[in-house]
Amino acid sequence: MRMNILRWILPFAVLVIGAVGAIGINAIASDPTEKEPIDSRPVVEVELISALDHQVMINSYGEVKPFEQTQLSVQVSGEVMYWHPNFIAGGIVARGDVLMRIEKDNYEAALLQAQAELSRAKAALIEEQALANVAADEAKRFPNKKHTDLFLRKPQVMSAKASVKSAEAALKRAQRDLDNCEVVAPYDALVVARNVGLGQFVGVGTSVAQLNNIEAAEVIIPIAGFDSAFLPKNVAGIKANVTQSGLNGFTRQAFIDRDLGVVDTQTRMVNLVVRIDDPYGLKSDQPAIKFGAFVQVDFAGKTLNRIYRLPQDLVNNQTVWLLNDDNKLEPRKVQVIREEGEFFFVNVGLNDNERIVTTVPEYPQEGMAVKVAGADSSDVQASSQKL
Repeated sequence: MRMNILRWILPFAVLVIGAVGAIGINAIASDPTEKEPIDSRPVVEVELISALDHQVMINSYGEVKPFEQTQLSVQVSGEVMYWHPNFIAGGIVARGDVLMRIEKDNYEAALLQAQAELSRAKAALIEEQALANVAADEAKRFPNKKHTDLFLRKPQVMSAKASVKSAEAALKRAQRDLDNCEVVAPYDALVVARNVGLGQFVGVGTSVAQLNNIEAAEVIIPIAGFDSAFLPKNVAGIKANVTQSGLNGFTRQAFIDRDLGVVDTQTRMVNLVVRIDDPYGLKSDQPAIKFGAFVQVDFAGKTLNRIYRLPQDLVNNQTVWLLNDDNKLEPRKVQVIREEGEFFFVNVGLNDNERIVTTVPEYPQEGMAVKVAGADSSDVQASSQKL
């Protein structure tokens, strides 16, 4: 009995299980009625741009040179009797210091002789003036008689006066020669070389030393053509920074002294002269900047008004990519007027509050729809239809 019941139930159960499996397979295999829309737009980053005023900084390089160099010579001859302890190569001497002294005996004697000659000439003049007065009195007693200038001793008085002037000139020369026995520093100076020693006889015009003026130093800096357009109309007096690089590098204040006024025929550059006061720091606590040092000079040029500063990698062939109101790429031609470091400065082609693309897609096209990173993309299906 039980076997008969199983014989009837088993086929029925197999049919039910097959039907249920078929329904499940059909459900799995059937396509969904709706698909999730996919946003295939490239993702970009943008920044709002705005104009600014920019102070152009111009930099160049040059060698520190003395403001003045002097080949010091003697104006009298004689034996060197003394020289200053700092009157050696590398020594620093102050304005008015006696650098060396030549034997004075002969020149002191010459001065005394000149003084005596002047006294003699003055005595002769007094004598001639007295004789002239006597001749004038005698001429008054004979008014009707003709009296010559020789009788009135006018030539003799004139000759005596000339002798006095000649004696005075000789006295000045003697005093000058005596003073020139001491060779003094014409300014605060660095002694570059000394060519004389104690006991040496020097003649008139002998070069005894080379001096460099350390009251001021100069740096001649070339200005390239792309920088010369941004030089102020009058550069004299503009403050500048002079920087010496290295382990013990430093920066000192200076100023533009003048424009040399010519364009170099080889480099086609203009040259400016930068003046550094007290380069060796004798009158201040500033670090010494020695002659021959190679330094960098920075100073302010013109101010650029309403300019846009862009990273160089955003400008390709004078073109940048903007994002319009429809979130589509738009190429824009710009005019780059200056490059500083990693930036270009643009004055034409852009407007305030425009969105510039900072991460451009690999193959950008005009009108390409893009998605801004971080922007709300709830309407994905509509965006997909626009693409």
